[in-house]
Amino acid sequence: MRVRRLGWAGLEIEAGGGRLVIDHVRDLSPLFTGWEPGKGLAAPSGKATAALLTHLHRDHADASALADALTPGAPVLRPAPGHGDDVDNVTTLPAERELALHRLSAEVVDAWSTRDLGPFRVTAVPAVDGLGDPQLNWVVQADGQRVFHGGDTMFHGYWWLIARRFGPFDAVFLPANGAVVDAPHLQPPSPLPAAMDPGQAAAAAEILGARYAVPMHYEDEQPDKIAGYVEVGDPEGEFRAHAGRRAHALAVGEWLDLGT
Repeated sequence: MRVRRLGWAGLEIEAGGGRLVIDHVRDLSPLFTGWEPGKGLAAPSGKATAALLTHLHRDHADASALADALTPGAPVLRPAPGHGDDVDNVTTLPAERELALHRLSAEVVDAWSTRDLGPFRVTAVPAVDGLGDPQLNWVVQADGQRVFHGGDTMFHGYWWLIARRFGPFDAVFLPANGAVVDAPHLQPPSPLPAAMDPGQAAAAAEILGARYAVPMHYEDEQPDKIAGYVEVGDPEGEFRAHAGRRAHALAVGEWLDLGT
């Protein structure tokens, strides 16, 4: 199995002649002010036969990008819709509408459920979203190897359960930008980061028994974000310092071959 970082939280995974994508996006303008679609992001190297979504924030669920990246009728596995009314779901409704508009074969899955998708066995595992929206993380197994994708989860108490059931992992991809969110519909704001900071991500990697710990959910350029979204200054550098020998940062578009 080999894995390619597509930028932000996007991954492309190849094994046994199959390809799937996780949180693939090409338009980050809903989060990055003035962002040009495709800038700083890589497209999958071929058509994928399945997609996994960790959650429906627009920087993780880009239906237009998925429509171009997937073979016709390819399954898109996703968490449940948001709770409550339109105000509660303001951060997930745009992606919900786009998934319907592009008529993707989206399927809601529950935590701990497993599906076989060609050469891949994928399991949705618990995650905790800093905005209160439904989120899953993903375990992908193929070729006798295991990969974990952490979306933009907070640190939580499920790490040890995931490690016991699936660890150790050949590679874990973890959010590391420690974003603190001050949004109008979430007042008063939380003092805690809505996604793991570098130290928390390194701790999760250790619990999961990662051979390679790869930071994601950050950009080297640190472009302007929407108001009320504040990250740590150097996610990759701080992650390397905390994770030590496990740390294995990937440039956008770079592959990690787990068979070597």
